[in-house]
Amino acid sequence: MPQQTAGVSAMRILIALSILHLANDALQSAISASYPVLKSEMQLTFRQIGLITLAYQISASVFQPVVGIFFDRRPWSRALPMGMLFTLVGLASLAFARTPLWAMASVFITGIGSSTLHPEASRLTSLASGGRRGFAQSLFQVGGNLGGAIGPLLVAIIVAPYGQRNIVWLTALALMALMVAQPVSRWYRKQLTANRQVANVRVTRQMPLSPLKTVVTITILLVLIFSKYVYMSCLSSYYTFYLLEKFGVSVAQSQIFLFVFLLATAIGTMLGGPVGDRIGRKYVIWISIVGAAPFALLMPHTDLLWTVIMSFCSGLMLSSAFPAILLYAQELLPYKLGMVSGLFFGLAFGIAGISSAVLGKIADVHGIETIYRFCAYAPLLGMVAWLLPDLKRK
Repeated sequence: MPQQTAGVSAMRILIALSILHLANDALQSAISASYPVLKSEMQLTFRQIGLITLAYQISASVFQPVVGIFFDRRPWSRALPMGMLFTLVGLASLAFARTPLWAMASVFITGIGSSTLHPEASRLTSLASGGRRGFAQSLFQVGGNLGGAIGPLLVAIIVAPYGQRNIVWLTALALMALMVAQPVSRWYRKQLTANRQVANVRVTRQMPLSPLKTVVTITILLVLIFSKYVYMSCLSSYYTFYLLEKFGVSVAQSQIFLFVFLLATAIGTMLGGPVGDRIGRKYVIWISIVGAAPFALLMPHTDLLWTVIMSFCSGLMLSSAFPAILLYAQELLPYKLGMVSGLFFGLAFGIAGISSAVLGKIADVHGIETIYRFCAYAPLLGMVAWLLPDLKRK
């Protein structure tokens, strides 16, 4: 009975962490979705929009490994509520910002919430997994995928029709997440009190590879993150424009087809972790990234129906890779869960942001179809996954 009770409690924590991820990513994605409103009301230039994005990326992406390292050394049960409080304050400030500098400071504060949640929530996801780390990480990731899709919808309904000040209403979601974070914080405090070894997120087994092999393997994983997020950024940022230009669909139809793609990413994320638990992370990574290559290469040469099908298959395959990549990296460095999570989440966001900007410039010069033909080769970089050691056997 105690074991059953502990399992139910852990599942509640995993669901709560997924909800927190959903709320965080919804609010973070709402920032970029609000740019047209901010540009109009504050008379911003595109250069100023770029500076605001840079300020956000520094706090939301670059800070993640730093936050992970800090809490690896000094675990704190209140980290998640504190991170969500930063998000709440940043959004409230952004709603009333009147200058570019004010807006930059606001998004910087909001980004700190994201840089806190991802490494810390990933650490707690591992602690609450009960050995089913793939399932737990996938459940956590699905929350983020759904949140990323919900954020622009919230802006379209709440902010765009009424103006910048209505951003303040988004703080209601942050307040709800702050309440959800309270029982998670209490659960984590009990873990810290019960066992200081768990508090430092240390495990009894040693590193599976030598230091040199670990560095080489981490480098391979970073290449895989690059190949995945260059193509995912192409799809997520410019898919609707591609459909509008090539097939002449309506805006409403393009949004439906984008939803199909986002649905595929949610399904793929949920599948990637549990399958990795069964067959090993290496093979999930290999199959998902390289398996997306045929669909990516064929998509620019197909009609509308097959384009939608290819985008679904590409999203399904590629999205299953990230939980496996993150867990593989955590298994390489079992004493640095926060640092590893922050590094890979931060890199993923950073590559996505930079790729969107670069691809946008290419699309301006050479056309939207060019970037789809160009980026179709990115998944082929995933062939380096074959060089990964099989940690499941070890």
